[in-house]
Amino acid sequence: MKAVQTGGPSGGCIPRELFDTPVDFASLARIGSIMGSGGMVVMDDTDCMVDIARFFLEFTVEESCGKCVPCREGTKRMLETLEKITGGRGEAEDLAVLEDLGDVITATSLCGLGQTAATPVLSTLHYFRGEYEAHVGEKTCPAHACKALLSYFVTEKCIGCTRCARGCPASCIAGKPKERHVIDPARCVKCGACAAACPVGAIVKR
Repeated sequence: MKAVQTGGPSGGCIPRELFDTPVDFASLARIGSIMGSGGMVVMDDTDCMVDIARFFLEFTVEESCGKCVPCREGTKRMLETLEKITGGRGEAEDLAVLEDLGDVITATSLCGLGQTAATPVLSTLHYFRGEYEAHVGEKTCPAHACKALLSYFVTEKCIGCTRCARGCPASCIAGKPKERHVIDPARCVKCGACAAACPVGAIVKR
């Protein structure tokens, strides 16, 4: 387990090292989360915390009534920034933008939805900042979950069975039978069909 998100879509993501925190209003508030609905979502190392924040914020944007500007406009700008980061176009200053927007939305929104909307983003920025920095600095997703930042690679385990090439919808895999194949990253659509077809697990995401 990597993290637990409490309280519904507006709750914070709690890292493994804080799993001994009592589940009560005051204790969760101290570590940047909420009791909310009382629900919990458990995540493992295949979950990207940047994409998780984007997912929950997407829900909040849809649920906003639009009455106050901080929630109506601020959450949209945060979502656009997260989509930019998970899409491989993020820049270092985007992290400061997210923090500033989150603080303003939390402090100035009129209702509980707006006041907690930024919690998933702010908590993941605080506890999993390294994943954000990898997205914007190295253009990689440590969890291999963000499609725009993925690449597929054929390892030395390849036996040259040609199944990957035959199943590739983009025809971007080349190689002779019984020889190691190669994927053209410029043409790859990152569908994962090659990895699914490989009988020896020779194709990895990185």
